[in-house]
Amino acid sequence: MNGASGELAAVLRVWRERLTPQAAGLPANTSRRTSGLRREELAVLAGVSADYVVRLEQGRASAPSAQVCAALARALQLSDTEQEHLFRLAGHATGTGRISRLVPAGIRRLVERTPDRPVAVFDAMWTLLLWNPVWAALMSDPSRLREAERNVLWLHFAGLTDCHVRATRGSMAFDASMVADLRRSAGRYPDDPELRRLVARLGEESAPFRELWRRHEIAEHGPTVKSIEHPDAGRLDLDCDVLTTHRGDLRIVLYTAEPGSESEGKLALLAAIGTQSM
Repeated sequence: MNGASGELAAVLRVWRERLTPQAAGLPANTSRRTSGLRREELAVLAGVSADYVVRLEQGRASAPSAQVCAALARALQLSDTEQEHLFRLAGHATGTGRISRLVPAGIRRLVERTPDRPVAVFDAMWTLLLWNPVWAALMSDPSRLREAERNVLWLHFAGLTDCHVRATRGSMAFDASMVADLRRSAGRYPDDPELRRLVARLGEESAPFRELWRRHEIAEHGPTVKSIEHPDAGRLDLDCDVLTTHRGDLRIVLYTAEPGSESEGKLALLAAIGTQSM
């Protein structure tokens, strides 16, 4: 166990043991030897295996990915300073040329406390970091995807799970806007290894991406209107707003419907039933 992995193992145990089940939203009516979370409970909250949590706390696992760090930070309810420490210990320190995957506590609370509208947080290369239950109900549950697949451009250009989403301004305009936004991020974060890997994967997978990437267009992807074909609720016409944070260059995406519209009623129904079958 080297110094970094030993420190990571120790601090994860401390953070887990200080968080009570009540604070984590779990029932606390079972007998337990510690007042904090069990490893199995942390694993469920973070969406990782219990064995992986054990290996992390014993210093036997390789450094967790940035996405796993973000999931652990959310599950452990870490402060911004603690998140920075976690990412640094895991080898994801953000300096010039590297993308931040930290979700500040204030933004995390914003997502958690918006129960009636789909909200999600993406990093500067459009990899999904955080979402609320309504987002999962509308767009399908992202936790079912592998980490490498939780990227908007990969899902879109690889033709995977977002085929039911259509931008009303046209598919070609949406494609060009997303690639130009990624090209902008590539210029801002030239030393980020995950971004380089994503561009390489997209270039191998998609001819349309290769053509758009060769244009060297630079733009910021902004608000649009989208039509979403939900398998149970049918078609929803929604405004898609994109807010960018000054710190960390995160993208907060929020879907809303026109007041009084049929889509607003369907969105309210999805918020009420969550990811259960309609």
